[in-house]
Amino acid sequence: MRCPFCGAYDTRVIDSRPADDNTSIRRRRHCDKCHKRFTTYEKLETVPLIVIKKDLTRQPYDRQKIEQGIMRSCHKRQVSADDMKMLVDRVEAVIFGQEKKEISSSYIGELVMNELKEVDAVAYVRFASIYHEFKDVNTFIDEIKKILDK
Repeated sequence: MRCPFCGAYDTRVIDSRPADDNTSIRRRRHCDKCHKRFTTYEKLETVPLIVIKKDLTRQPYDRQKIEQGIMRSCHKRQVSADDMKMLVDRVEAVIFGQEKKEISSSYIGELVMNELKEVDAVAYVRFASIYHEFKDVNTFIDEIKKILDK
């Protein structure tokens, strides 16, 4: 591993442990040349995943799209950044756990909605309104009734 401070290749691992999310390894490293310490994260490389959109076009999976959708849904809600990150991690764990090469965007949307429903009802309705393309107020009311019935 190359030192980010001096560029030397003489670095060594002084501590390894699972990262907070348990999906990567946190390594504390020491540079033998400049004696500075830095942290790296090691994550399992996954098979490239293709997302099949509603119009049947295909594009590479992009974690940021899920993150952005969740952030918009949780805007001005009492959902912490850590909770949002863990939500995305849980969705990704399900997606990549299937070991498929292609997955539909509708399946990803359903996973996100199910996770949001557990975290914040308002964020869930916000996400569902965009995902299901609600056309009128009655559709909103129907979705809210579903939440209240449970």
